[in-house]
Amino acid sequence: MTISRRSLLQGLGLGVAASAVPSFGTLALAAPAAPAPVLHRFQIGDATVTALLDGHLAVPAQAFTGYDATKAEATLAGSFYRPGPQGLEIPVNGYLIEHGGALTLVDTGTAQLMGPDLGGLGAALAASGVAAADISTVLLTHMHPDHAGGLLAQDGSAAFPNAELAVAEAEWAFWHDDAIMAMVDEGSRGFFQMARDAVAPYQDRLKPFTGEADVAPGLSALPLPGHTPGHSGFLLDAGADQLLIWGDVVHSTALQFANPDWTIPFDVDQPLAAATRKAMFDRAASDALLVVGMHLDFPGLGRVARDGEAYAFHQAPWQFGL
Repeated sequence: MTISRRSLLQGLGLGVAASAVPSFGTLALAAPAAPAPVLHRFQIGDATVTALLDGHLAVPAQAFTGYDATKAEATLAGSFYRPGPQGLEIPVNGYLIEHGGALTLVDTGTAQLMGPDLGGLGAALAASGVAAADISTVLLTHMHPDHAGGLLAQDGSAAFPNAELAVAEAEWAFWHDDAIMAMVDEGSRGFFQMARDAVAPYQDRLKPFTGEADVAPGLSALPLPGHTPGHSGFLLDAGADQLLIWGDVVHSTALQFANPDWTIPFDVDQPLAAATRKAMFDRAASDALLVVGMHLDFPGLGRVARDGEAYAFHQAPWQFGL
């Protein structure tokens, strides 16, 4: 099953449902060809990180809670950001980490769940020279379909047959809570079912974690609540350097650094999501941390700087020859 771009945008327009889960609207049937593989490899200390592009999703600026047209115009003025007919294009990224003799994948993209402009992460992984069977651990920042959909092969089996699946206990519990699922509208129940289906083949190799736990070689979890109850980032300690993988702390590079209070209807707790975002901006700026994010402009590597009462993102130059 797939979620069409139209139903996704309809879901964005519905806002937050009674249980704080927005609806994705009606599920549509299609299995379009995925985008061409796009990847970029860079070095962080003694780790090699490969950014894998799943594709792009258009989100209207007006979908952000707190949106102000005058502020949006001022934020975009003089930049290269140009909203298309359906909004600003945001990427969906995943990250392959080679460290300590292990191959760890952080998030898996959408597979066939979200239409023809997405679903390229698997091809990008293959183009990197790494087979899905080589992955030892898959880390999920959360269980939304653009992060967990790629856990499944087209036949419904595990796309990563030898990998442990690490996900926050709070995240797992939320999407598997029958009482919460019964409270939400019918469209959102499909959203719950997709989360459950995606992780089902990994039940016997599940690695739940809580708090700042070690989850893979050199990687520790970092709770980042607000977007979902168990939304998590991961901190890579690669010897001389660290890398903060902050999941969905930011959905729009174009808008949310300059307007960190702006949230998105998919944030289950919007005030908490905004507070988490500002805390991560402050930490990244104060500690000069390198960061990547699942919706930062591909390949998503850079640093955060304070810009008056707001922030700015300084993208790192591409590393060639790796």
